[in-house]
Amino acid sequence: MATIDRQAATLALAHALAAAGRGLPVFPLSATKLPALRSPHHGEQPPVHCRGACGLPGHGVHDATTDPAAVRALFAAAPRATGYGIACGRAPHRLIGIDLDIDTSHGNDSVGALRQLALQHLFTIPPTVTVLTPSGGRHLWLTGPADTTVPNSAGRLAPGIDIRGSGGYLVGPGSVTTHGRYRLAPGTARLTPAPCPRALLRLLTPPRRPTGPLADETPPGRRGEGLIHFVLAAHEGQRNTRLFWAACRAYEHGFGDALADALTAAAIRTGLTEQEARAAIASAERLTRGRR
Repeated sequence: MATIDRQAATLALAHALAAAGRGLPVFPLSATKLPALRSPHHGEQPPVHCRGACGLPGHGVHDATTDPAAVRALFAAAPRATGYGIACGRAPHRLIGIDLDIDTSHGNDSVGALRQLALQHLFTIPPTVTVLTPSGGRHLWLTGPADTTVPNSAGRLAPGIDIRGSGGYLVGPGSVTTHGRYRLAPGTARLTPAPCPRALLRLLTPPRRPTGPLADETPPGRRGEGLIHFVLAAHEGQRNTRLFWAACRAYEHGFGDALADALTAAAIRTGLTEQEARAAIASAERLTRGRR
């Protein structure tokens, strides 16, 4: 086991150095996909807001670097690292990760949901670097413009689709975790991360909600009409996913409870039972409760 660990650590460093050579900031990860270096502020009274200003390693994604000597030093300090993380949102690539989870137990079709969003908003995902995860999911690598900050999110775009943006990181290909190895999808090894389509970028960077008098310009009776139409347009296989996504958006904007009956009625018209619809909306309310 120790031999395997040493081999995994050696390979992780080699892959990390190769990524750094392509301008991707990297740092060591443990087999649990968490930063391999312990925080130098462990045991201090919270809150601790240091992001590496102290000059010591152990600040997770904030340790990420493209300097080969610094990469080697980080891995030397983390001899049990079996993988590496790639910091998103950092120059020169300003990487954006589209994390498509596979969760058949809950009926989530993240690939289909992304395809539906592409059709709805008229964009195409260009050929780009794609990393296959041990669980059967995939990470799509895209690049963003210098004047745009893409936030991290989980399930906001659609169920099963997580976004890795500024302050987040992706597990690099070649990393070994407790669940298996991350590897490049066939045919994508020679590709470079493609620019994020503008229409998709707009979805990833939603405008801030207005405050003051303009915030309540939308008549209460018409609030959420677009979400209801989104649910009504669902085909078989999309109904639960679309309803869950629409309910999440409604609760995030503060009118989920007011729209719940209308969303339920719309979902029933698409073929869901009232029990299925209510359950999906309740799940959306629970998911978004901590974000508000």
